[in-house]
Amino acid sequence: MPTRRELANAIRFLSIDAVQKANSGHPGMPMGMADIAEVLWNDFLHHNPRNPHWLNRDRFVLSNGHGCMLLYSLLHLTGYDLTLDDLKHFRQLHSKTPGHPEYGETPGVETTTGPLGQGLANAVGMAIAEKHLAATFNREGFPLIDHYTYAFVGDGCLMEGISHEACSLAGVLGLHKLIVFYDDNGISIDGEVKDWFRDDTPMRFRSYGWRVIADVDGHDSEALRRAVAEARTPADRPTLICCKTVIGWGSPKLAGTAQTHGAALGEAEVAAVRKKLNWPYAAFEVPTEIYAGWDARAKGEHLEKEWLNLFSSYKQAYPEPAADLERRFAGHLPQAWAEQADELLQNLHHKHETMATRKASKICLDHYAKILPELMGGSADLTESNCANWEGATVFCADHPAGRFIHYGVREFGMSAIMNGITVHGGLIPYGGTFLTFSDYARNAIRLAALMHIRSIFVYTHDSIGLGEDGPTHQPIEQLPSLRLIPRLSTWRPCDTAETAVAWRAALENEGPTCLLFSRQNLAYQERDSRALSQIIRGGYILCDYSLGKPHAIIIATGSEVALAVAAAQQLKKENILVRVVSMPSTDTFLRQDPAYQNEVLPEQIQARVVVEAAASEGWYRFVGREGRVLGLDRFGASAPAKDVYRDCDLTLEAVLEAVHEVLEALPVLPASAKSMRGV
Repeated sequence: MPTRRELANAIRFLSIDAVQKANSGHPGMPMGMADIAEVLWNDFLHHNPRNPHWLNRDRFVLSNGHGCMLLYSLLHLTGYDLTLDDLKHFRQLHSKTPGHPEYGETPGVETTTGPLGQGLANAVGMAIAEKHLAATFNREGFPLIDHYTYAFVGDGCLMEGISHEACSLAGVLGLHKLIVFYDDNGISIDGEVKDWFRDDTPMRFRSYGWRVIADVDGHDSEALRRAVAEARTPADRPTLICCKTVIGWGSPKLAGTAQTHGAALGEAEVAAVRKKLNWPYAAFEVPTEIYAGWDARAKGEHLEKEWLNLFSSYKQAYPEPAADLERRFAGHLPQAWAEQADELLQNLHHKHETMATRKASKICLDHYAKILPELMGGSADLTESNCANWEGATVFCADHPAGRFIHYGVREFGMSAIMNGITVHGGLIPYGGTFLTFSDYARNAIRLAALMHIRSIFVYTHDSIGLGEDGPTHQPIEQLPSLRLIPRLSTWRPCDTAETAVAWRAALENEGPTCLLFSRQNLAYQERDSRALSQIIRGGYILCDYSLGKPHAIIIATGSEVALAVAAAQQLKKENILVRVVSMPSTDTFLRQDPAYQNEVLPEQIQARVVVEAAASEGWYRFVGREGRVLGLDRFGASAPAKDVYRDCDLTLEAVLEAVHEVLEALPVLPASAKSMRGV
């Protein structure tokens, strides 16, 4: 039987060989953390390489994702569908071994990591999901949901502010099945961290309410095994294991230096490592007995089979929760979902209520939370302002893990990354709220949700200068168009209660992430016929048309500005100028519609177009072309009542009318009788 060190060395050499072949990558961390990984994966981690999606597997997160060859080596050695050829194509185009771990690209990768600290926050989300689902589904004698979340982190992860946001909350929530390994090697890209990072990390985490196991030799397998065993003993808190390691361990010349962090060692040094560690094998060669020592397939199949037997008995005793669990992890909505969503829309349509769309969102949550037990909400200390909870919601906390609402505190970035962790865990659909202007704090987590194409729902209220008196620090300008730039992210800005209901439905049905943008101020309900009502889901539609299908001009608007567009169209009709109003709550959804529908809503021959939206204007020119006008905001707002801010920013009825007249005068589309009405 190979020794533990020999097993760990297989990780080291697969990692340095792959980095060397690619002439790109990060060999130092895999070399330094190989002994930790060997103990965790061989002695403690419950997983099944033949089924990476086994529901009750332990989750492993590599937050210091630059060291991804450690993870790829582990997946290959333990028997996942990751071949030696895949390792040889490390960092190459369309390979299964990209430069940082990517969710959905590599079997066994639980979440996309690389932007430091986010994997740690994802792990917090996974531990929240495990704790909540255990409280929801477990019954006496049936520990159906019972697994750990393990995370590897480095100095960089702990320097990032998100680590404070996520770990502070994790301690409060008592996430006792979260175990984090800190790679305390004292080195980052720029060299020895003592010149810029001198935190007392054990004390810091104790202050968060964590159990800390300090000063563990990260190259002593027995010490590591004892530490993990201690971390798994019953407690009411998460655990940090501080592992003293040497980056690039085994390299005669470069160990302990920043030179091993982000570059290949070089052929000569690779050869020197082989000699020092007595590894007489060629590049990418792993002896049969080493593979046998790592192979986790039989053990994993046995673990899953035991769990399936437990689930079979559970299913007989508790058929309804068993069916609900299966449905949730399959990502399916309830059978009657479509009818129940239509019911909400029809109710709101018939009431014709004037209200802020944030309050309309609350009505939607009251409805959807009753039919979607997997919906798990939260807010970054703005619950009442965001209208983020629902009637009867209970709070998720250490003593009540069955609750479905999380008080995230003022932690916008942490909240968003934690939500992503909840999503990739499975079984839950998370949403979290804050003000739209603070989406900037959360942006990189939103981006990773889009990159992973996962169903996280980001709720942003106070969506424009309409919030008024709080002023330009809180009035979003560039945030809405900047969200629209993120690939695979869907963004909705509804104009009334009906569009709000559809926006929520779209978000819950979307397989990827969605941003929902709601107003602080009241918005009037817009009259629409049944056809228009049915077409909201298409992202853009004809709200009203005073031209019988042959408009002189088209006004496109979103959110609170839709009412302004309708008022302008009504005024222009008195001048014999026939205008179509297109409400476009979701540009990305509209652009995914077939060309025939897009041309039906925005006919190519109608070049007289005006857009009205209280946000930066640049992104709208694809819809209005060279001849059109965009009434937007390419300046910051002001502190005053909303109506005064709109007037100061020249977003008024008069401005819309002026813009329509200007585009029409530049185009020969109006009869003389209509032109003569101007100014009357």
